Amino acid sequence: MKEIHDILREVGKRGGQSFALATLVHAEGSSYRRPGARMLICEDGRTVGSLSGGCIEEAVSVRARDVLRGGETAILSFDTRRRFGCHGKIDIFVERVSEQFLVELAAHVDARRSCVAATIFEGDANERGSRILQFDEEATAGAFVQEIHPPIRLFIFGEGPDSAPIHKLSELVGWQAIEVVDANSLAVEPDEWTAAIVKSHNYGRDFVALQKLLPLNLRYVGLIGPRKRRDQLLDDLLDLGVTINAGFFAPTGLDLGAETPEEIALAIVSEIQRVFAYGSGESLRERKISIHNLKKAATIRA
Repeated sequence: MKEIHDILREVGKRGGQSFALATLVHAEGSSYRRPGARMLICEDGRTVGSLSGGCIEEAVSVRARDVLRGGETAILSFDTRRRFGCHGKIDIFVERVSEQFLVELAAHVDARRSCVAATIFEGDANERGSRILQFDEEATAGAFVQEIHPPIRLFIFGEGPDSAPIHKLSELVGWQAIEVVDANSLAVEPDEWTAAIVKSHNYGRDFVALQKLLPLNLRYVGLIGPRKRRDQLLDDLLDLGVTINAGFFAPTGLDLGAETPEEIALAIVSEIQRVFAYGSGESLRERKISIHNLKKAATIRA
């Protein structure tokens, strides 16, 4: 979802301009990106987002500028078995994207609401293009349908040398990292895309933070520290009637052999990514099926 948020930021900087939007709507076999990948093309040729490993973006950008000038949509098909590194075929739909779609999408993201976007790439030329579906609205035939959610928001409770790399890695993958000095001061309403790390290295402050966080049933609450300290915290929290759910990860992070603050940050961010993207965390070399997670797949209404 990072590229969606990057696209909206770029659009916000360029008021009054027109844009082309290229969407990967269909893939057969192997492909670097899966359906739902998007790239914005600006009037001056600047692009935001990607559709592949860099193999087809220039060709799509050139065609998109024709679409911007003429207004008609286009479907570009690439057989990646012949010239490129993947072994499959992808279809890219290019449109002069409507301002209404961008405005509505930005409103949902800013309000941290998930929404469903339909990119109609077949049928009546006047109906083709991307738009936000209303509640319970069904997409027409020949549409690629994708749920778009807000960025992961990561609350960091506590300071330390690993805070800076956690911030940097979070921003790199498009998350919102927010440091919280006092757990009692947290007034933001959490949602299903909210995670938290507790790392004050102070028993009392960690206790207060967990006492506030665990009842919220977040999908991810991580605690930095040894198992013995974790067990002491949990015993005291259970004595107060605090329920511990499956979203509590302690010690936090994947086993990457991490030692430095940067490596620890990588292990933590990787685990959060695994949880929210329904990944297994195993080496792709050992995977016997497609490397792309089918739970994240969008749909095509034919």
